[in-house]
Amino acid sequence: MKMTLRWFGSGYDTVTLEQIRQIPGVHGVITTLYGTAPGEVWNRDDVLSLKAQVEAAGLCVDGVESVNVHDAIKAGLPERDMYIDHYIKTLEILGEADIHLVCYNFMPVFDWTRTELARKRPDGSTVLAYTQTAVDRLNPEKMFGSIANDMNGAVMPGWEPERMARIQSLFEIYRDVDEEKLFENLVYFLEAIMPVCDRYGIYMAIHPDDPAWSVFGLPRIITNKKNIQRLMKTVDNVHNGVTFCSGSLGTNPENDLPDIIRSLKGRIHFAHVRNLKFIAPGNFEEAAHLSADGSFDMYAIMKALYEIGFAGPIRPDHGRMIWGEKAMPGYGLYDRALGAAYLNGLWEAIAKSHKTVEV
Repeated sequence: MKMTLRWFGSGYDTVTLEQIRQIPGVHGVITTLYGTAPGEVWNRDDVLSLKAQVEAAGLCVDGVESVNVHDAIKAGLPERDMYIDHYIKTLEILGEADIHLVCYNFMPVFDWTRTELARKRPDGSTVLAYTQTAVDRLNPEKMFGSIANDMNGAVMPGWEPERMARIQSLFEIYRDVDEEKLFENLVYFLEAIMPVCDRYGIYMAIHPDDPAWSVFGLPRIITNKKNIQRLMKTVDNVHNGVTFCSGSLGTNPENDLPDIIRSLKGRIHFAHVRNLKFIAPGNFEEAAHLSADGSFDMYAIMKALYEIGFAGPIRPDHGRMIWGEKAMPGYGLYDRALGAAYLNGLWEAIAKSHKTVEV
């Protein structure tokens, strides 16, 4: 297991590499060329410059999150082959730069959805939260416009202003795309890129949909054990794998998180581990990583990862805003640093209980 932190890059992230380097047990980052649009071929020099900047701070690039998939690929539009070719060129550049992990998602229109960016908790911290009844009352265009203006000066991934400006046209291209068609389009994409992944040893790690159900009537397919296993069997290549995200799969209480982990032995290439607190059906808020602060058994999650021999990058995920910090919602320094320390502590205890010194 390699403990990492997500870093969005200079000019985009309020957290610095120097600060990340001081978190005990964190030796690498998961990063991206954040200003690159979906479908655009990444610039080789920019990739090498980003890698050199991270390494100069005493860290390493343990993966990329994300090389975003263009909507033409997701929706199966006639121009998808051109954008798949662009994606392959980017993978080649990453492979040549010795970067071998790509986290991506296949969610139509937008990434993860929340209805509140700063729900106040009893301890005074604020967290991201979701209420289905609020979603049901909202017009997506108006919702995203209002949220995009309340980011503490940052922009959340998948909610970039230029993307939100054309949200109506994005909804239109998915009008005839149901879950089965979306799955077929994902398989088409993966089968096209597997040869370059095999050549460069690049592990594609699909991120679960968040929340794990349809939002605004759009199809979602990476939501449960059955669907993920279907994808692994359909594209049965070790380089086709999963980002296990407890906070995304865990939005549905019916998902048995440790069981899902054990069912995917050898195919989990990356892990996001965080906690949620369920308030009512369709109503949840994010919590501190500590088990007692939310609804997940974090020990059981980490134990399952340890017992399947997970050796890839892991990172604490969305943190609370604490101690007066102003940062991109979910991506401040302080609570994620606490989360990294907590997850490292769990891993050490689990390793020692298995009579091993590997921590």
